[in-house]
Amino acid sequence: MDPKTTERGRTLLIVEDDVLPAMALRDELEDAGYRVLDLTGRHQEALAAARADKPDLALVNIQLHGHDDGIALAGDLKALGIPTLYISGQVNRPRSADTVAIGSLPKPYSTLDMVLAVNYLLAHLKGDESLPRPAALQVFEPSPDAAPAPDLV
Repeated sequence: MDPKTTERGRTLLIVEDDVLPAMALRDELEDAGYRVLDLTGRHQEALAAARADKPDLALVNIQLHGHDDGIALAGDLKALGIPTLYISGQVNRPRSADTVAIGSLPKPYSTLDMVLAVNYLLAHLKGDESLPRPAALQVFEPSPDAAPAPDLV
């Protein structure tokens, strides 16, 4: 299977305070067939976009503009039934907040790594384990006593 094969039409939200990497990531994901909502680096803007057009997956940096926090945003997105992948250079914080996100791809990552991680996670969320897990991707498995994930199909 081509590593850039995607489910066309799946929608992503990128929440990243560094605009140039966010634009490069958006371009690569769009080239791979994903629909990417307007880029934002702010908590409230991201929530508004998520409510207006529920994405299949949100890619969220942990440290956002001002005092906005990506972990708090991930919790709000989870409450809306939107899974979050942390995209952060902070190594320890994603693991400490693994109850509100489904995984983490640490910076620096290549845009191809991100496409592979998104492909894998969207398949994984549907119970499809046919794609190999990218080496740098950390997947947070829910604890046995956690509530079941919302139906994302």
